[in-house]
Amino acid sequence: MENLIEIRWHGRGGQGAKTASLLLADAAFNTGKYIQGFPEYGPERMGAPITAYNRISNSPITVHSNIYEPDYVVVVDDTLLESVDVTSGLKETGAIVINTTKSADYLKSVLKGYNGDIYTIDARKISEEALGRYFPNTPMLAAIVKVSKIMSDEDFLEDMKGSFKHKFAKKPEVIDGNMKALELALKEVKKI
Repeated sequence: MENLIEIRWHGRGGQGAKTASLLLADAAFNTGKYIQGFPEYGPERMGAPITAYNRISNSPITVHSNIYEPDYVVVVDDTLLESVDVTSGLKETGAIVINTTKSADYLKSVLKGYNGDIYTIDARKISEEALGRYFPNTPMLAAIVKVSKIMSDEDFLEDMKGSFKHKFAKKPEVIDGNMKALELALKEVKKI
């Protein structure tokens, strides 16, 4: 498969990791890519650790399994760093993107010797500023698009505007806040 990118998301039930992985799949599909976006179901309850996945390629995807050696990992909740092996199988040529304000030294200590690129973003600050509430999935979605370069920032924002108009047709007042969260996240994701 040409240019296959595999992404694994780690979050907690209710934080929107599954929704973000599906929005990423839709955005990539709308730019002409072949996609997969799916969650791994376990005990589905608010606050329980969850995993979701994306495969994105320029050619048809013939693999239909979980992702064991991702190119990228997105950690929506940094409390998972001490309880879940988020770097398991993560390629050192890829990267991990973490929603955190913790120090680089702390992160390196809990990432079990991972030597690839590490990016951080304060999704809480961004979502509270843009949306007035804590919805980490929107900033994390923008962060992984920026880090992975799946598509240009402009194509991503244009696609998400259309997606949000559809998704929030009955709540159009939340579209501007979600767009602001995406724009801020694209600027604020940082490599440590």
